[in-house]
Amino acid sequence: MPIVLLLRNKRFLARLAIHLPSTYLKGNSIWIHALSVGEVISALPLVNALRQKYPDRDIVFSVTTAKGMAIAKKELEGKVRVLITMPYDSWLCVRRLVSYIKPSVFVLIETDIWPALLGYLKKRGIRTVFLNGRISPRTFRSYQRFPFFVRMVFKHIHLCLMQSDLDRDRLLQSGIGPSEKVITVGNIKFDQEWKVLGKEEQGQLHKSLGLDPTDTIWVAGSTHPGEEGIVLNVYKRLLATIPSLRLIIAPRKVEQSYEVLRQAKQMGLTVSLKSELPKERVHNVLILNTLGELGRIYGLAEVSFVGGSLVPFGGHNLLEPASFGCPVVFGCHTHNFVLMSEALLEAGGGERVHDGEELYSAMRSLLRDTEKRTLMGRNAREFVQRNSGALDRAMAYIGANMNAVGG
Repeated sequence: MPIVLLLRNKRFLARLAIHLPSTYLKGNSIWIHALSVGEVISALPLVNALRQKYPDRDIVFSVTTAKGMAIAKKELEGKVRVLITMPYDSWLCVRRLVSYIKPSVFVLIETDIWPALLGYLKKRGIRTVFLNGRISPRTFRSYQRFPFFVRMVFKHIHLCLMQSDLDRDRLLQSGIGPSEKVITVGNIKFDQEWKVLGKEEQGQLHKSLGLDPTDTIWVAGSTHPGEEGIVLNVYKRLLATIPSLRLIIAPRKVEQSYEVLRQAKQMGLTVSLKSELPKERVHNVLILNTLGELGRIYGLAEVSFVGGSLVPFGGHNLLEPASFGCPVVFGCHTHNFVLMSEALLEAGGGERVHDGEELYSAMRSLLRDTEKRTLMGRNAREFVQRNSGALDRAMAYIGANMNAVGG
């Protein structure tokens, strides 16, 4: 019975590479793989650049998680030839998928290493490019504990294009060599098409979120358990002196939304879920429990807080709020984005806090001081603009490996 039920599950079948798309691929495809939501978003500028430079090539995009696939369908439908759920890393699944895609190059975004797939691709003479590589302290420690395994996996990767010199050094210290195959090109996340939030879109967002144009909006994005309570408590304190302040909080995991809802109600705050908005606004706190909307909603904010940073997770991407000219407040745990966070602080576009009390002080200062808020926002936007260019460097390396022959 369990086997019968599994065989009726479309996602399970996709992960076995049994039901591959019926779309015909002519060969020499460009295959891009992303783990989940963050990696999909990172890959968007790459897809656009590849479409423009190689219009005669089919682009195949694979994703591991269901949430990542939902975002990929929304953002890449019509831009890539085929969207595929990455199957299990077994020899039979890998062989079926590679035979279907017939890639000329495999581009792996940021993370999600597949030993069987990488080995099979090299055996077939298909080059793998590891793009936007980032080695967090936790990953670095793991690599140092298992150096033999790491070397065995990375020997199948032809080129590692890293976000920073720090990431490059960590990979080289893990025994990955030769050094010529590990190159710093920068972070392609800076090269996204940062669209200004126009008045019409602003009005539509205000309406869809049950907000008023006169509201002062604080967006707290990608929050984790342990942070939501701090953010809600700070908001409640600020509301006492800034009655126009509205909080939009977006938990990193959508399933955490109901726990955030419970906490907010327990504090006596008026709160609504985005998916269950009443016809008339009755909330001061809006919990964003939908996928793919946070990026544009940052454009409504007077001030932002990026989560995963007040708890020891390592932080999340700071660029989305910064690109809108929005001051970015974040915690002390940013080891996943060390250089980005330090550079944003140095540029004067962000502020680091260590606990709830410091978050309250930072928010109160920014919300009361329009001049300070405007300057920090301008610095944040200029920081994003100054750091673009990684995509052009990466494209040159991908092109060289796409035309290369053999292992």
